[in-house]
Amino acid sequence: MKNNKLGTILACAIVLLFSLGTQFQLFRWDVTSEKRYSVSENTQELMEQLKGEYDVKIYLDGDLSAGFLRLRKSTKEMLEEFQAYSDAGINIIFENPTQGKDEEAQNKHYEELEQKGLRILLDNEDKNDEGQRIERLVCPWVTVSQRSSENKKTRSVNVCLYKEQDGASREECLVNSEANLEYALTDAFRQLANTKVSKIAFIEGHGEKPDALTYDIEKELSHYYQIDKGQPGNCPDSLFSYKAIIVAGPTSSFSEEEKFVLDQYIMNGGKVLWLIDGVRISLDSLRTQSATIGIANDVNLQDMLFRYGARIEPVLVQDVQCVKVPVNTARENEAPKWKPMPWYYSPLLLTAPNHPITKNVTPVKSEFTSGINFVGKDDKDVKKYILLVTSTSSHVQQMPGMVSMNIVNVEQNGQYFNAANIPVAVAMEGHFTSVYKNRMIPKGVYTDQMFSDKSYTTKMIIVANSSVICNEVTPGQNGGMNIVPLGYDRYEGRQYGNKDFILNCVNYLTDDKGWMDLRARELQLRLLNVPATKMKTFWKSVNIFFPLIVLGLFGAAFLFIRKKKYGVKKTA
Repeated sequence: MKNNKLGTILACAIVLLFSLGTQFQLFRWDVTSEKRYSVSENTQELMEQLKGEYDVKIYLDGDLSAGFLRLRKSTKEMLEEFQAYSDAGINIIFENPTQGKDEEAQNKHYEELEQKGLRILLDNEDKNDEGQRIERLVCPWVTVSQRSSENKKTRSVNVCLYKEQDGASREECLVNSEANLEYALTDAFRQLANTKVSKIAFIEGHGEKPDALTYDIEKELSHYYQIDKGQPGNCPDSLFSYKAIIVAGPTSSFSEEEKFVLDQYIMNGGKVLWLIDGVRISLDSLRTQSATIGIANDVNLQDMLFRYGARIEPVLVQDVQCVKVPVNTARENEAPKWKPMPWYYSPLLLTAPNHPITKNVTPVKSEFTSGINFVGKDDKDVKKYILLVTSTSSHVQQMPGMVSMNIVNVEQNGQYFNAANIPVAVAMEGHFTSVYKNRMIPKGVYTDQMFSDKSYTTKMIIVANSSVICNEVTPGQNGGMNIVPLGYDRYEGRQYGNKDFILNCVNYLTDDKGWMDLRARELQLRLLNVPATKMKTFWKSVNIFFPLIVLGLFGAAFLFIRKKKYGVKKTA
């Protein structure tokens, strides 16, 4: 009896000590192979630094299919993890857009959500017992708001929970969306909590893309960074305060002084997003004459990029997987007859599935695209990654050459489209060698810094096309203009991944804490090998009767052991 009492007291003491310990030290144990329910150290630090009150409104609620219910549950669990690590008030609020509203009120509410940027999604993947599709309208969005007690103003950020992918099933998209939850949600909290804004700069003075064509991406980047614009000048020190710079579509040559400034900026750890066209096209000639000549776009940067490890080829890429444009197929003197035709000079670029920049990003729309080749493959100081490629049915047109609207009549056969997976965008990181190593420093350069011929660890991204950063502009009322969202195709009514790609590029370049690594997170897709509908009755029976059978066997075993141990023994 003493041993039993001692064991009981010892067990109670261990439980009591464990309970007291968990009051002072947070403890989590994730036994899943892919750490599905764990958050990164960066996320934990961010949550610990949060101050004030945050309202997180989840619109993914109501009558949902199984996949979206799982996404809703994962979102709630992720936010509860945030609550566990944060001393700030994180209030989770669910709002069902359809609850308690008639059809007219629902439609009005949906319109209000659309105006806020919360796009409604049609979910028709489920089927009823008769095999008919069940249509549901879902709003897979979260709004994270920060309440300020000082001025009573509220800042908010919208987060899309569901990420669509071309060629992926709804189930795969939902799993990838779950994997992206931590990055998407922490990104919203970082935007709201960020008090120290980093600076980036668009380089100007060489015929780069005008403000109207980069308006949409600048607006998106302004949520994260202070954006400046200007020429490099002749002093490298002038760029050192910027986390990254963007060179978007230059058409005139850089001077040697400007190249030296850019080079030394990179040598001192600066990051650059290069968007440079390999071929120069006169769009005015193409519109008025239906044909023009393409020539190499020499902006005096080729030797720099070559030394860093890449070369933009002066070619144009045509691709079967491309954007369609309306073409007038009517004969002369007949009423216009518009028909969508493939515009092979506007490839839809495929994204690398495993890199943090392009993971789960839909194809990127481009126009008059060139190719990129890596050079110096034995350079062990620089890691190189391919981000965007063409499809398996591509054609490379050498320049100079004619660019004509008649390309829409080319047959889609393997003899003409005989190239595949041509790289268009690449990322490089490591220690780069200066293009001015063993060369004279250009005259007119002014700097207090010592010349560096080898860089610190840094990154750069090279895109052989500048149209990927450009939004369309349409005429507006009273002589104004309307900005079309970056990557949106007005003719097909489809949104491509240009905005996500450029934003991820800049965030990747400026990321010093590894936040972008969260985008590379993967969750295993565990699906049934046999369709559940074929074995519905079997699995229902198992779920109903198996627990009862187990409970019955346990009860019988318990009674048998009890009877054998405490039963009355017969005496002779």
